[in-house]
Amino acid sequence: MKFFKTIHITKKMVGCLALGGLLLASAAFALPPAAARVSAMVTANAERKLPIYCVQTEKPQISVSFDAAWGAEDTDELLRILAENDVKATFFLCGYWVEKYPDEVKKIAEAGHDLGNHSATHPHMSQISSEQISQELQKCHQNVKDLTGMEMDLFRPPFGEYDNHVIETAEANGYYTIQWDVDTPETKVLLDFISNSE
Repeated sequence: MKFFKTIHITKKMVGCLALGGLLLASAAFALPPAAARVSAMVTANAERKLPIYCVQTEKPQISVSFDAAWGAEDTDELLRILAENDVKATFFLCGYWVEKYPDEVKKIAEAGHDLGNHSATHPHMSQISSEQISQELQKCHQNVKDLTGMEMDLFRPPFGEYDNHVIETAEANGYYTIQWDVDTPETKVLLDFISNSE
């Protein structure tokens, strides 16, 4: 049984993808169905909850995701590369980015990519109350829904920080908490994964 890997692409890696034509192996890139997301929510034990890091699959697949919390100058080029290689990705959007770049959000959605919630203001979620977490999630959610009509159900905590109350509050707000299991500016990781999956 193979595992569906979750790859977090940094802004620096976007340039590597553009220059290296890395996304040529488009068959190796896909998103899991919603049912697979649900089945992947696990707990390490009764005390500690974990986000989704990967899910089991028979296919050699990875999930490519991007956090949209900085400028938008690379968006068109990134969308072009993904489209040319028939690759769909998940874009985790910060609320302030959504407000600043509404046209970019619409382009991402219209291109058929999955949209996820990365909070409204990018706080350290484990350091704020459940009520504040809910406000962060709902503000970003509503902004995206108003722009695109999409109902998001994936949440990536800012800084990759989480604890039980973050995951439980996200669940109470209709979100699956997602974490990456590979985070690197090196393209070698993706190349190794593709070659080992063949």
